[in-house]
Amino acid sequence: MKIAIITDQHLDGRKGNLAFWNYFQKFYDDVFFPTLEKKGVKVIFDLGDTFDNRKSMDFNTFHRVRENYFERLKPYEVHMLLGNHCTYYKNTNRINSPELLLKQYENIKIYSEPKEILMGKKVFLMLPWINKENQEEVFGLLERSEADICCGHLELTGFEMIPGLTMDHGMDAGLFHRFKRVWSGHFHHRSKKGNVQYLGNPYQMYWNDYKDRRGFHIYDTESDRLEFIPNPYEIFDKIIYDDTSVDYNKQDVSCYKDKFLKIVVDRKQNYQMFETLVDRLYNVGVHDVKIIETLVDADTQEDLEVSTKDTLTLLNDYIDEVEMSVEKSDLKNLMRSLYIESCNVV
Repeated sequence: MKIAIITDQHLDGRKGNLAFWNYFQKFYDDVFFPTLEKKGVKVIFDLGDTFDNRKSMDFNTFHRVRENYFERLKPYEVHMLLGNHCTYYKNTNRINSPELLLKQYENIKIYSEPKEILMGKKVFLMLPWINKENQEEVFGLLERSEADICCGHLELTGFEMIPGLTMDHGMDAGLFHRFKRVWSGHFHHRSKKGNVQYLGNPYQMYWNDYKDRRGFHIYDTESDRLEFIPNPYEIFDKIIYDDTSVDYNKQDVSCYKDKFLKIVVDRKQNYQMFETLVDRLYNVGVHDVKIIETLVDADTQEDLEVSTKDTLTLLNDYIDEVEMSVEKSDLKNLMRSLYIESCNVV
């Protein structure tokens, strides 16, 4: 048996922005569904965060998602975990968007509670989002489960959430030592340590996803092989601008169509060429162009000391140095949450 595994689709993500939906749909039209058909896949595991907004969704966005994704899933047997973005409350899974919005789809099994299932010759432990209400039950299952593979939407310490930003709190991966494999959603960046593997989401959604490889996986229960199917499409791109070495008037810019673009200006001497480039980019159909100017004086550049600390480290260092009445660990957790939210803005 072959099982497609996909996670963190956030189908209504970016507030239903049509530019992002068209990018998502290109993946489903050109990669996901054709691969399922080609490889004879009939079963899909969805490891959570199918939807993005835990509080609401506009009707137009849901109509678009239903007609272009869920209706196309009808020939498939779908096993869907709840992720944190699917639950209305943070401390319980009882009210959630998949169970409310997808009742009419008999082919979709939604897991709001932990359950073991048999697929082929493999036993899977399906773990939805872990919270205060179900964590005692989950801990008990982790101690006695005989499942081969655990599938979850896990927040584990020591794994990268986004490139360069490692989670420093959450559950210990050692709790999952009984399983040969642990596959998780939640963190969009693909990573692996020991028996635990974060599979990553299928496409870029924010600038911190730039050049971070995305896609989905297919698992063969007979060969015990997990195959990564890459998504070749990217929605974010950069131009390092230097008109002393490149004639941009002769450069083909059609490759930037339907992308969000940053122009990082290294050297700009021909201002007319620069303005012409920006106009050509918009004319070819770029969604947005952000211009980043470097303001370093070449004569004094060698005297500058460049900090190599990341933003969170600088924030934490500042909190450590300042006298305050609040608990510093709580403030650090708050700043981390705000930083992650700020990263999720184009």
